[in-house]
Amino acid sequence: MNPTVIATTKAPAAIGPYSQGVATDTLLFVSGQLPIDPASGKLVDGPIGAKTKRILENIAAIAESAGTSLQRAVKTTVFLTDLGEFAAMNEAYATFFATNPPARSTVQVAALPLGSNIEIECILAR
Repeated sequence: MNPTVIATTKAPAAIGPYSQGVATDTLLFVSGQLPIDPASGKLVDGPIGAKTKRILENIAAIAESAGTSLQRAVKTTVFLTDLGEFAAMNEAYATFFATNPPARSTVQVAALPLGSNIEIECILAR
């Protein structure tokens, strides 16, 4: 097993010493993604649903660059600074996983990088 670093300009660049993703022969591990627009490099404004959509689009771009797709996600973890936004996040999230959704954990955290109120990480099959 030789891990391969995955990077694409179709998703935001890492904001620290980590990779967008790391692939093995069978799995892709996508680092926690914030709702950053890859073109501007800035957090998107708007409701949690719009931020969830941006994050999942970013994860999909990283997955595509590794030769897989969001439909092969096996596990996600959603970090929210306010679980009161769970229902709205869940509604947007569900549009990306209409059938066979991955396993998921959702947790409330005190704070996230760049002052974001949501972050999602993902493990996908290759």
